[in-house]
Amino acid sequence: MIHETAIIGSGSKIGKDVSIGPFSYIENDVSIGDGCKIGPHVSILRYTTLGKDCEVHAGAVIGDAPQDTGFEESETYVRIGDGCRIREGVTIHRGTKPGTATEIGDRCFLMAFSHCAHNVKLGNDVVMANGVLLAGYVEVGEKVFFGGNTIVHQFVKIGRMAMLGGGCAVNKELLPFCTTRPVALNDVAGINAVGMKRAGMKKDDLAQVKAAFKIFYNSDLNVTQAIEKIEQDFQSGPAREMSDFAKQSERGIC
Repeated sequence: MIHETAIIGSGSKIGKDVSIGPFSYIENDVSIGDGCKIGPHVSILRYTTLGKDCEVHAGAVIGDAPQDTGFEESETYVRIGDGCRIREGVTIHRGTKPGTATEIGDRCFLMAFSHCAHNVKLGNDVVMANGVLLAGYVEVGEKVFFGGNTIVHQFVKIGRMAMLGGGCAVNKELLPFCTTRPVALNDVAGINAVGMKRAGMKKDDLAQVKAAFKIFYNSDLNVTQAIEKIEQDFQSGPAREMSDFAKQSERGIC
């Protein structure tokens, strides 16, 4: 299952039923889980861990040093969960400060030429379409969808089940369950109703999200007042999740 032209570091751990394609390079101190399929011309560099049943396609580079001018060579990591699909030309860089990691959750789908910079954290079931660029320390909740060529500024947080329109850019934080307009900056378009329904969200919870969205974006209240209003009206549930997210935001919200 390992092509004769592949190079495997002697200190690497390769699980059962793993295939590795022609001219791929697995450096020392790499761990690849059972059932993974590594395509041709793939580079998986030191301190990288892949969970089981992952697919890595041609030309992907995982675990290279961060593009950080302050980086000094040290043991930092990339950790990738189970069942991830990493398509052609994807780059995932390891953490920048000693002992830190870039972390990709389970069942994530990173399409061609997308990029996760140092210390990015993706929740489970995140989809990044072609050409998406996530800068350092970006944090993404579960089941987020990024349209093609989306750009996210460093240190930004994206709430779960959000959807970002193709070609948009954000340098502020996006509330859970919300969408952004394509080819726009920090411009919220509405709620991700389709995504929430597909995820099996209950009608009552969907109604909460709609109510909270109206308080944030279709009222005369500022953000602080909107948070207070939601805290008065909702004791728990997704509405409170949205207000808690906004309350904890350090960069402000889209």
